[in-house]
Amino acid sequence: MSKKKFEVQEHESIEECLNRMKQEGYTPVRRIEKPIFQEVKKGNETSYEPIGRQIVFEAKLI
Repeated sequence: MSKKKFEVQEHESIEECLNRMKQEGYTPVRRIEKPIFQEVKKGNETSYEPIGRQIVFEAKLI
C-alpha cells in the first residue's frame, strides 16, 4: 500500500501521531481537519454546535 490515512486519536497529540506514522515508514502529505458537531434542540429549533475536530493525515510510503 503506497498511501494510508492516519487519524489523531482522542488522547494522542499530533506529534505522537506523526511519530507513529514515521515508525510505520510513512511521511505526511496532507492534513485534513473535519469539525464535529452536536445537535442541540431548543423548543422547536434545532441548532448545531461544534464540540471538537477530527484530524486525519494522508501519508505516503517513504
